[in-house]
Amino acid sequence: MPECDTKVVTDLVTVSAEDGIDGRIAQANGRLRAAKARVSIERRGGMLWLRGTLPPKPGSSHGKAYRQKHSLGVKANPAGVQYAERQARLMGAQLQAKEFDWARWMPDEAESEPGGTEGEWLERFEEEFRHTVEPVTWKTDYRNAFVKLDAGQLLTVELLKETLRGIEQNSKTRRRCCLAFNRLAKFAGLDVDFSALIGNYSPSEVEPRDVPDDGAIAEWFGRITNPGWRWVYGMMAAFGLRSHEVFYLDTDELEGGTSFMVCVREGKTGRRLVWACYPEWVDTWGLREPVLPEVTGQQHSDFTQRTVHYFRETARLPFTALDLRHRWAIRTLECGMDYSLAAMQMGHSVKVHEQTYHRWIKRDTHQKAFDALMWRPGRPLPPV
Repeated sequence: MPECDTKVVTDLVTVSAEDGIDGRIAQANGRLRAAKARVSIERRGGMLWLRGTLPPKPGSSHGKAYRQKHSLGVKANPAGVQYAERQARLMGAQLQAKEFDWARWMPDEAESEPGGTEGEWLERFEEEFRHTVEPVTWKTDYRNAFVKLDAGQLLTVELLKETLRGIEQNSKTRRRCCLAFNRLAKFAGLDVDFSALIGNYSPSEVEPRDVPDDGAIAEWFGRITNPGWRWVYGMMAAFGLRSHEVFYLDTDELEGGTSFMVCVREGKTGRRLVWACYPEWVDTWGLREPVLPEVTGQQHSDFTQRTVHYFRETARLPFTALDLRHRWAIRTLECGMDYSLAAMQMGHSVKVHEQTYHRWIKRDTHQKAFDALMWRPGRPLPPV
């Protein structure tokens, strides 16, 4: 048996046990590899695409062939896979003979856009990516951007640009929409980059929060009557945790009685260690004995929503749950903690830490830092 035929048989045996359309796609790609077609089939959501190293499309800024995807406009079903394999062989033959021409695949301007309305592409995009993105991130960075699109209109570069131009320049919303539309366009096979429309928005230009002082935080700890929510409040204040992270803690060392550290097992930014600031609150507030409120949730956002609701509607705090975390960040600066360590414990980059918190430092924070450094015992003294 010829070598290429043996490979085909091997591929068939390998994927014969696979269920569903992905098995059929893998089987077809095995035959395409054996035939050296140089083009493969991909499933994106419920649709089929071809992928290969193709010449630049008309009007593209690329100067030579590069890896691209081409939408076939057919659904990911058995008949679609058969059609996609025939098209892949045809495209591969044209590339081999150096006769490939985008005009044959997109004969006019209307067909140069991916098939489907904005609503249809959004549905495919969500099916493909939503399960890989944190629910809060999906809502703020994607859903809030995509609601600005007209679901009934054909998805085109010009319509996306028109939508972006209608959003306030140099704003946070414009920036988020540009990033979201870039990813949607890439998913739909549109050769475009909206980075030039982002503008010069920077989070450092946003007004600082009116963060409560530690006296107010301590006072309101004593006002919370529910033991579970009081413990959640205390942990957020002492350790600078996000709302949902309190429900995903390893507190073994804290409960041991000598450590002032907890481990966040999972959350928005993954596993990390965090130390209390102030450590006195750990023992004064009884935080070594975990008492979680009787709430349930399947996702991180479920616990965030329950925490926000209790603090706002039941406890009626004059500040937000997030303000407890912000105050922790500022407090670490006042206590002299290196901000790179504080950033690690908060679960974000040093750049984010600088942009977010350094602009919130007021005169009294600088004074406390000065006093802590300059009046400490053993400080180097100037020569007489």
